[in-house]
Amino acid sequence: MYPVSDRFLQALAEAHTPVTLVELFLTTGDVIEIPHTGGSVTVDRTQAIRRTCTITVADPTLIPRTPADELATYGARLRISRGVDYGDGSPPELVPLGVFRLDSVDGDVNEGPVTLSGKDLSAIIIDDKFTTPYRVAGTVVSAITELIQRSVPGADVINRITNATIGSRTFDVEADPWAGVQEIAAAAGAECYASPDGEFILATLPDLLAADPVWTIEATEGGVYISGNRAMTSDGVYNGVLARGENTSENSPPVQYMAWDTDPNSPTYYNGPYGRRPQFHSSSTLTTTSACKQAADLLLAKAKAPNASGDIASLPNPALEPGDVLRVMHEDGTRELHQAAAFTVPLDLGGDFPISTISAKEDA
Repeated sequence: MYPVSDRFLQALAEAHTPVTLVELFLTTGDVIEIPHTGGSVTVDRTQAIRRTCTITVADPTLIPRTPADELATYGARLRISRGVDYGDGSPPELVPLGVFRLDSVDGDVNEGPVTLSGKDLSAIIIDDKFTTPYRVAGTVVSAITELIQRSVPGADVINRITNATIGSRTFDVEADPWAGVQEIAAAAGAECYASPDGEFILATLPDLLAADPVWTIEATEGGVYISGNRAMTSDGVYNGVLARGENTSENSPPVQYMAWDTDPNSPTYYNGPYGRRPQFHSSSTLTTTSACKQAADLLLAKAKAPNASGDIASLPNPALEPGDVLRVMHEDGTRELHQAAAFTVPLDLGGDFPISTISAKEDA
């Protein structure tokens, strides 16, 4: 969860005044605070572009009408925040919801309203596809940093993993550099995404069993719970990962490592009633058996996680991030731990805050 004060979290469950801020950064260097009437920021870790936004504005003059307007708008960015006004004269506590590339402006040119839409900064990398073969090598962190800064010069890449050496990887013409970033991150069992501050984070998904809950959603007086349901499926749950690598450009021989869930007490034990359900990962960045083993072990930890999901509706918490562990208490008193996967933060003052979760389990 984005760092906030205890007072902030307490205020979310009480009567408070939400405050939102939308800033437009034009290519001219001008920064415009945009009065808005609504909108939302959607966050979904299952999508290549994790954060997207829509903003509703009454003023139709924001629609580009001249070549100069178009030049100022193309490449413009939005920064969106939501927080709490404590009403005691102290400054409001704002939480960033993302930095976005402005992609479209649409509306009635005479009366409005106007809708602004944007995607987080990973969209810049996705669109900057390779026009010649492109080679990276070195380590997971250095290769990912190179790919990101190739498209977003000076971008901050925050590393939260144990770095590892990789073999060289050459991407073909028309290949997606952001898909390449994710491929290299997977070699370390990690993922890369744009943060609410507009940085790029390289991290592993927190372990539901080991991470401390960051927020409690309770169906009690003074709680933030509105509704909830839960489901479980074996789809997408694997008990083995075969990681393979072969790098012909470096004349490296093929290497591989097979990691199985070998715990007889595990519901996904590979010699148990669940059966054998292997997953496969292949990358030329894996050039040693040791590297394959590291990748397979880390990927297996995610692959065998229970595919339990929940849809929780609560009062809005703009500080929430995908992967956060939540403690949920339903109306019947049952308690569960959930891991946030997707949610939508409203920019108006009403509406529920739906949270889709993964890896739910009972909480004693």
